[in-house]
Amino acid sequence: MNQSVLSLDHVTKTYGDFTAVNDVSLVIPRGTIYGFLGPNGAGKTTTLRMILDIVKPTRGSVSILGCASALDVRHRIGYLPEEKGLYKKMKVWAIIQYFAMLKGLDRHTAKQRAWTLLEQYGLKDFAEAKVESLSKGMGQKVQVLSAVAHQPELVILDEPFSGLDPVNQGVLEELIRDMAAAGQTVIFSTHVMQHAERLCDHILLIAKGRKVFDGSIAAAKATIPRRIFIATDDEVAPLEQIAGIDQILSVEPTAGDGETSRQWQLLINEQLNPQLVLKTCFEKGIALSRFDFTEPSLHDVFMHLVGAEAKEQVFR
Repeated sequence: MNQSVLSLDHVTKTYGDFTAVNDVSLVIPRGTIYGFLGPNGAGKTTTLRMILDIVKPTRGSVSILGCASALDVRHRIGYLPEEKGLYKKMKVWAIIQYFAMLKGLDRHTAKQRAWTLLEQYGLKDFAEAKVESLSKGMGQKVQVLSAVAHQPELVILDEPFSGLDPVNQGVLEELIRDMAAAGQTVIFSTHVMQHAERLCDHILLIAKGRKVFDGSIAAAKATIPRRIFIATDDEVAPLEQIAGIDQILSVEPTAGDGETSRQWQLLINEQLNPQLVLKTCFEKGIALSRFDFTEPSLHDVFMHLVGAEAKEQVFR
């Protein structure tokens, strides 16, 4: 189904003279993995809280699962807040069962669902342990499972990878993919671009409360020209004859990179195969100490779209 599960229409949130979110509009299709990306303080959490009707927009409107308020469809939504907390004296399976029952599941179904999730995602051996005995990463996994045990149509995860080691990050990525494969819509916020690059169908890039980009990963990367970096002591003028090279720019060397040859950036169009550049260098006797063609990352996209402002933002 292509119908939207969520839409924001010119949503703004101000606190006195401070604007936390500024005129954000978007539509999220059902069944997608959608990332809210940006540095800490960009407005991601405030946007999610407006979506969930935890805070009211100053201006604009939200439609979620066909309703004006998430409170009217709360049993169809799973939510992991940024600031997390569990009842420390409860057993792991019981805490998942408890949250599932709060979302409408009967006791037997909720317990069954808790044990199924714990086994599926590598926590069965900790099922009888008390929450207070878990490591931070284990507790984070339990909280995520508690948020989705009732199999909600829409799952909203605020910084879900925070505090997880690489292994458990992989487990969470698996869970997100599994939910999407089951037809659930997953929205998650993060300031770590690599997670979104691996998982998302669509992304929202946000900085200083403003929407910078909204669309697919491929469309985001297409905002940056394709680039080849080369280093050589020879003349690069012969490369100007290659159809598909739009511009050749001299690049200042990076301190400590160990490269002594002169460095160049070649801006190329979508039709040009980078191997043709390498072949031409060989044929024209241009000796290369570096040849680097890589697709831009989402970090590159953010820096490109935000420009100088991005240097003031702190994120990985």
